[in-house]
Amino acid sequence: MATYVIVGAGLAGAKAAQTLREEGSDDEIVLIGAESERPYERPPLSKEYLQGKSEREKIFVHGADWYADNGVDLRTGLRVTRLELDQHAVRLSDGSRQPYHKLLIATGARPRRLPGPGLCLRTVEDSEALKARLAGAERVIVVGAGWIGLETAAAARKAGCEVTIVEPDPTPLYRPLGPELGEVFAGLHRRNGVDVRTGTGAAEITETGVRLSSGERLTADLVIVGIGAEPEVGLARDAGLEVGSGILTDAALRTSHPDVFAAGDVAESFHPLYGRRIRVEHWANALNGGPAAARSMLGQEVSYDRVPYFYTDQYDLGMEFSGDIQGYDEVVYRGSVPDLEFVAYWLREGKVVAGMNVNVWDVVSEIQQLIRSGVTVDPKELTSDRR
Repeated sequence: MATYVIVGAGLAGAKAAQTLREEGSDDEIVLIGAESERPYERPPLSKEYLQGKSEREKIFVHGADWYADNGVDLRTGLRVTRLELDQHAVRLSDGSRQPYHKLLIATGARPRRLPGPGLCLRTVEDSEALKARLAGAERVIVVGAGWIGLETAAAARKAGCEVTIVEPDPTPLYRPLGPELGEVFAGLHRRNGVDVRTGTGAAEITETGVRLSSGERLTADLVIVGIGAEPEVGLARDAGLEVGSGILTDAALRTSHPDVFAAGDVAESFHPLYGRRIRVEHWANALNGGPAAARSMLGQEVSYDRVPYFYTDQYDLGMEFSGDIQGYDEVVYRGSVPDLEFVAYWLREGKVVAGMNVNVWDVVSEIQQLIRSGVTVDPKELTSDRR
């Protein structure tokens, strides 16, 4: 009997374990997680769970009995301290040693932090602590206008707090969306009463607020830090696996060692559609990457080529984003941007490389088909309401 060991009991790891069983494997499956909770999904932590709109039980990937019922040895509250690739084993924080035939690394990412008392959001415990703090706060500063920063800012406004966002880039979401759509999100938050300050960073976080890079001091009861995340590549690097911005894999999610695979936030994988390696931190990549890695571990032919996908909900705006804007040279719109009911298309040399639907639904498949096709399009056709 073979043994499949999965390091990282998040969404990618849990879905990989599920897929191994669904694909007919009756081998031993060991799922190891550093957190004390069983696997859960992270998007609700900055959205509906943080705002008190959903119950705790709804965040979990599987029911409490699923792992035992499906013969998955779930070990929570344990860290893998070392990968012994030559011996096909991992060392655990309790001193034990776990052999494997195939290994999946799905360790995810950790939030980037700043010195001082600012709160970060990554775990369910973080979300619950933040929810409690928001209930008693009057003034909140959010450092960073990425997805987590904007979603927590929206939650803080829903909780009745005065909110200031501090972002050194020219607009919110400047890197994932570019300045055009970044301004849309800046406007959304300003219309909801948020003081959005771009082009300035946090030089220091103190007990009473933030000192900006300009020297200005802002006071607050609570500072939230949302400045991105770093993949947990330490184990892989120490073991001698090839690492770039994440653990390097081929399109089958296989690392530089033939019996070791990586999926989710931690993996920098070759993407057949783009012809290069990319690292995607979003929920859908964990949801789909875990099962793809499991099939690859079973020896099936796998070419993981999902179009990157992300969604967000902020105030009365719901949106879905597909693709990668790298190298775009034009953005065109169908619908009404001022009314926040539109589809945006990013083009490069006349080809659609990304699309975002805002309060417009059931068009993701159409957008992703355009991205996959690689055909040159007429921007007027994209912007026509008759499409």
